[in-house]
Amino acid sequence: MTTKNILVVDDEAGIRELLSEILFDEGYGVLLAENAEQARQQIKHQPDIVLLDIWMPDTDGLTLLKEWVAEGSLIAPVVMMSGHGTIETALEATKIGAADFLEKPIALKKLLATIEQTLQQYQAPQSSPEAAADNPEKKSGCVTVELPLNLPFREARMQFDKLYLNYHLETAEGNLSDLADKLGIERTHLYRKLKQLGLKPPKKAATQ
Repeated sequence: MTTKNILVVDDEAGIRELLSEILFDEGYGVLLAENAEQARQQIKHQPDIVLLDIWMPDTDGLTLLKEWVAEGSLIAPVVMMSGHGTIETALEATKIGAADFLEKPIALKKLLATIEQTLQQYQAPQSSPEAAADNPEKKSGCVTVELPLNLPFREARMQFDKLYLNYHLETAEGNLSDLADKLGIERTHLYRKLKQLGLKPPKKAATQ
């Protein structure tokens, strides 16, 4: 089983150390950042999930989340953390793109359950192009998939987007522009969306 890596972004050293110890003990790999600038560097290591504090001195977590979403550099689900959280703040975070919201002090059971649930919800199904070619359903364009309907709208939408784009990537012929034309969206928008969801563009895209 591949070790899941978690990026912890918090300006308080004590919280970073505590979360790091807990997550290491649970078998996770941990990346640490004490501010937005360090977080921008650590996100390049492609963590599987991000624990992001809202209140930080240089750039707050919500602003950083907006930045990642706008740039298309967000390739992992983000769970926001705050010791001064309100319903309005939590709603704003989920509207921007956060997967969940944890209020400090965070109970150990709640922390681990949220991480496990978020990783399960955002894990894209993996299958090879060869398997897709041998599958009559894939050839016909009609595929039966399972999607839990008891999720928040944004999470359900992200899961659907992953399933939809993963299917078209597996059956893609040609480069990224060809796929964008087939799906009826702008090439740049498709590229950002693939990066956001952690999916790789068609192999021929690199030759453009």
